[in-house]
Amino acid sequence: MKFIKGFFGNKSDKSLKKELKNILGFCPKNLLLYKTALTHRSLCENVDENNERLEYLGDAVLSALVADYLYRRYPYNEEGFLTEMRSKMVNRQQLNEVAVKMGLKKIAKYNKQDISLKTSHIFGNTLEALIGAIYLDYGYKRTYQWVADYIILPHMFMDEIELKEINHKNKLYGWAGKGGKVLEFLTVDEHLENGRRLFTIGVYVDGECISKGKGFNKKDASQIAANQAIEILGINNDSGAPATDQ
Repeated sequence: MKFIKGFFGNKSDKSLKKELKNILGFCPKNLLLYKTALTHRSLCENVDENNERLEYLGDAVLSALVADYLYRRYPYNEEGFLTEMRSKMVNRQQLNEVAVKMGLKKIAKYNKQDISLKTSHIFGNTLEALIGAIYLDYGYKRTYQWVADYIILPHMFMDEIELKEINHKNKLYGWAGKGGKVLEFLTVDEHLENGRRLFTIGVYVDGECISKGKGFNKKDASQIAANQAIEILGINNDSGAPATDQ
């Protein structure tokens, strides 16, 4: 853990604890867990010194916590509704937006010269890693309460989420089908970026490239590209038809 200690060396533990308390609402017990959670792979490849393992754990813990929350909140809804709601609440774009609003962008440690990270969901991933750290530091019950109080209640408005559509590809396919358009998602580029495979997916409508999206897996890149295409084409959020004021 020498890298972690050295990287945060310019900032005292007391100062970092204060910043974390402002964001998390409590003081960490095991500060090293949180330092690791804040450190992206682009700065350190060692698996015990970057946040990928904690992100993996936090992703699983968050999914369980949200499932628990929804099970209690909607006692009469079927499994399909609960599954869809959970997907909407823990999708990468949603978590990234929450993380930025919480202020994680200010304290996350990553290679700011890496342009590809600007279009990724790095802060949402950091949030998941922090959830993993909180879980290891304080256990399930405390983590559940923190997720409810600091993520769900202030940032996730359930009535809006119920109506929210997050599968941009399906929305685009629906629009193309209604208009008789030929819609394709094609891999434009694929290369290694800081040891990880970065994909660029293009959205093609009748052979014309409308938008491109980048991600560390094809699913994320496709959704980003589809979302951009929806905005560019001016597709109405409700009907799936192009907006008339474009």
